[in-house]
Amino acid sequence: MSKVSCTACRAGAGLLQHYTKTGKSEKEIKKTIYQFCVNLKIQSSRVCEGITELFAGEVIYVLGKVNIGPDEICSFVIGDACGDVYNPYHEWEVVFPPVPKPPVVEPNVPEANAPTFKVLHISDTHYDPYYMEGANADCSEPLCCRLTNGQALTKESAAGKWGDYRKCDTPKITVDNMLQHIQDTHPDIDYIMWTGDLPPHDIWNQTKDENIKILKETVKQMSIMFPGIPIFPALGNHEAAPVNSFPPPFVSNPDSSIAWLYDELDAQWRKWLPSSVSNTVRRGAFYSVLVRPGFRLISLNMNYCNNKNWWLLLNSTDPATELQWFIYELQSAEFNGEKVHVIGHIPPGHSDCLKVWSRNYYAIISRYESTIISQFFGHTHYDEFEVFYDHTDLARPINVAYVGPSVSPYYDLNPGYRIYYVDGDHDKTTRAVVDHETWTMNLKEANIYGYPIWFQLYSARQSFGMDSLRPRDWDDFVERMTNDPKLFELFYKYYFKASPVRPMCDMECKKKILCDLHSGRSHDRKNLCQSIESRIDSTSTTWRDWFYNTISVSVSVIMSIPRLTMQVPKYVLGLG
Repeated sequence: MSKVSCTACRAGAGLLQHYTKTGKSEKEIKKTIYQFCVNLKIQSSRVCEGITELFAGEVIYVLGKVNIGPDEICSFVIGDACGDVYNPYHEWEVVFPPVPKPPVVEPNVPEANAPTFKVLHISDTHYDPYYMEGANADCSEPLCCRLTNGQALTKESAAGKWGDYRKCDTPKITVDNMLQHIQDTHPDIDYIMWTGDLPPHDIWNQTKDENIKILKETVKQMSIMFPGIPIFPALGNHEAAPVNSFPPPFVSNPDSSIAWLYDELDAQWRKWLPSSVSNTVRRGAFYSVLVRPGFRLISLNMNYCNNKNWWLLLNSTDPATELQWFIYELQSAEFNGEKVHVIGHIPPGHSDCLKVWSRNYYAIISRYESTIISQFFGHTHYDEFEVFYDHTDLARPINVAYVGPSVSPYYDLNPGYRIYYVDGDHDKTTRAVVDHETWTMNLKEANIYGYPIWFQLYSARQSFGMDSLRPRDWDDFVERMTNDPKLFELFYKYYFKASPVRPMCDMECKKKILCDLHSGRSHDRKNLCQSIESRIDSTSTTWRDWFYNTISVSVSVIMSIPRLTMQVPKYVLGLG
């Protein structure tokens, strides 16, 4: 977020707080919000109208009850890009049981020829039921490629048959084709992790009924395509209507209850999950299941860390007591000698994750490092990861969160999915990720030739030269990329799933990406990224430095040449 957006946020929040406290009617406040949106050219008038109708009610309700000012509000919603404002109302810590942390033992490398689980990870499908081939893909709204965007005026601005690299989501034909390809290519999948974001990005035009319809259709499709295969879902931020709106249980306003979604999730997820998880799914859309004896999977609702969830402004203290429940599940797993995989939607180190929530989560990962083996998230749409470090010793890597690629090409991306190989059932199993592959298709070629060809883009161990995928190996990989431009370029290619329209990555872009890989804790760039950024700065050379260095070298070479060569015409020496 830019400083301009911070200014706009503060001005808007201050104005709305003033209006709510002086008794302005909801109709008057909605009119103000609409004019604010249109006059600042935040979006088109149609989008501004839709956003006002969808979001105004909860924003007015929340701002009428909070006792903090615009600076605190905008720091909370946007993050430290809007200033790291101390807010005593949003400082809290989870409580750990009085059980000492077991001695840390360096994790073993999984045995080379041991059996493995083959695990499919699908995330961010963003299926758009209203996608239309030939529609305008170059519109000014948050989502294009629809009938409402009009027919494209030129061939270049037309939406392709299989999708588009611009602000467009996934057509049904592409979702169907991908799932059929997975069924044909990977018939030996042991289980599936499905980390949310099913509806499209038309966030100004969504209804609860529409989102429920997409949920039901997608669950039905997954059940048909993968019969008998366990599927472990996690909730995305786009499943709510309006988007990001997840009021915790303490919100007593019946019109704002999220029960409509959680009750439906319980009914739909019951196709794969035991009835024993119904209580936590209905309360907060999180659950814990035993995959195998000694191997547990915990699905978290990461929307309670989402700083775009306005309801958390009322009280962000461990909503739905999810993290405290998480600790109890992990402590039980530790007592029983179980290994745990964690899945969710928003990565805990992402800037969308609330700072105080992320800090507590980081402490939990550190405390239970011997129990939590791996983490799996989505949300960013990129192909990446986050390394976690001991929260008392940031030089010691202890865990990795894998961030799976999106199915949606939104935007500048090829569609993709991930396959993991997890240490399987044997006496010395670690349940660690042995390797992972990203599969994709070239969207540009699919639209040109009329059909997609899905292929394996890369294998992590082979492409990145890694002996294993332990936390220390991923930490070493980040270090190597810091010093090896070619290795970083390779990672950057895969980061965009080899999209032919990926943008250039300058030094600031490189620093941001490497910092993100180093950050399992959000809004803590100073502690987690300073060393990486310093090394990049020390090894980089600006164009000006290059120019003067080149001139000085040229002059020194010229001065060493015998006098007679000075008769060479000036233009040969670049001085003409």
